Amino acid sequence: MIKLHTSRFGVLDVNEEKIINFPSGLVGLPSLNRFILIDHKDTPLKWLQAIDDPEIAFIVVSPSLIIAEYSLDLDKSVKQYIQLDNEDDLAVLVTMRVNGEDVIANFQGPIVINSRAMKGVQV
Repeated sequence: MIKLHTSRFGVLDVNEEKIINFPSGLVGLPSLNRFILIDHKDTPLKWLQAIDDPEIAFIVVSPSLIIAEYSLDLDKSVKQYIQLDNEDDLAVLVTMRVNGEDVIANFQGPIVINSRAMKGVQV
C-alpha cells in the first residue's frame, strides 16, 4: 500500500496492484504515467486520479452509458501496446468535463485499459 495525498479525496491508501500504468501518459500529460480509478459515490462515474500529481483527476465514464450502441474498433497495435489478449479484460472510458451548463464527454480520445495487465493508453 502507498499513501496518496490528493487535493480532492484527502489521503488515500492505494493498493499498488490497482495502479494503472500509462507508459505514454495521457494527451497533454505525457509525464504522468500512473493513475488509479476511484468510484464516484452512488453514480456510474469514476475519477481517474494521477498518482504522481495529486492535483490531477478526471471524471470518467463508460461511453456505453452515454451512447448505448457505442463501439470502439481498436487497432491491433493498440491491443499489443496494452497487452490485450482477451477482450473481456478491456475497459473503455471517456473523460468528462463541465463547460458552463454543458457536460462534455471526449469521445475522440477514449481511454482504453487492460484491466488484467493494468496498462492503458488514450487513443
